[in-house]
Amino acid sequence: MEVIYIAEIQKTYGMILGVVLVLVGILGFVPGVTTDGLLLGIFGVNAVENVVHLLGGAAILYFVSKGSAKTTNMYLGYVGLALAVLGFIPGVSGLLLSIFGINMAATVLHLAIGLVSLGVAYGVKE
Repeated sequence: MEVIYIAEIQKTYGMILGVVLVLVGILGFVPGVTTDGLLLGIFGVNAVENVVHLLGGAAILYFVSKGSAKTTNMYLGYVGLALAVLGFIPGVSGLLLSIFGINMAATVLHLAIGLVSLGVAYGVKE
């Protein structure tokens, strides 16, 4: 059995999330996958958020590949939690929906990503 080193867990998590964000950004522009502003019929998206996903995913892949996986996962967790908190505030949630297309399903997903990212960043000891 091969031992998985802690740094590899940080890097693998960051790489997977970066790739997923790039794919989400691409899929957000694909008709049929995104219908009426809903990716997969669930998550609210629009062109602005698709571009943010593409750029964010690319940035995550860059920083993780440069050896900053733990720090990247930490900041990703903070951004996810911040988006989630903002998404639960009446008024602000409407603003997020109108600018980025972020609906409640996306807010809950941001919460989950934020918590897991912080768990990986702080919970996986080097």
